[in-house]
Amino acid sequence: MSREPRRVDVALDEWIATHEAHRADGYTFFDFVTAVDETDRDLPDKPAGFDLVSHLYEIGDGDVPGVRASVMTRARVPLASGDDPAHAPSLTGLWRGAAWHERETFEMFGIVFDGFDDGTGAGLRKLLLPETFIGTPLRKSFVLTARASKEWPGIKDPGESKGENPRAGAAKRRKVMAPGVPDDTWGPR
Repeated sequence: MSREPRRVDVALDEWIATHEAHRADGYTFFDFVTAVDETDRDLPDKPAGFDLVSHLYEIGDGDVPGVRASVMTRARVPLASGDDPAHAPSLTGLWRGAAWHERETFEMFGIVFDGFDDGTGAGLRKLLLPETFIGTPLRKSFVLTARASKEWPGIKDPGESKGENPRAGAAKRRKVMAPGVPDDTWGPR
């Protein structure tokens, strides 16, 4: 088996047909489906949105057991307008195991999977966070308020630590905020 999976980029409307073709080609072991937040990357050939990514294995049987090959498929899910969520087709009709991954992706990125069916009849719902939690924590736009409410525990920039400054007299670096920290309009720190 090649260590690197074969990579396939498809349009979102070809997502199910491509996975049906992969399955017919012997990629029957479903590994995962997830998303990557690309909402800040608006390219001419790919508008801003989420990259939906799946990984499948071709498993040998009979005399040659084990993994033979793998394929990684990616499709861009465009941002929806206004407060509407992004939508993508569900893989649960091909692999029941996709339900757990789609529920997690729904919860963390807010992508709604059309045709989702995990066999319970309960529909697409949260998996890891409490029902009262509001937000999509793996989106780049999600504000990590805990970083603003208490001091960042990481290493300090030169000149910020208490005690002696090994670079006394040196110019101070611009203070950089940790990713996800809201600006001062969110209130006192």
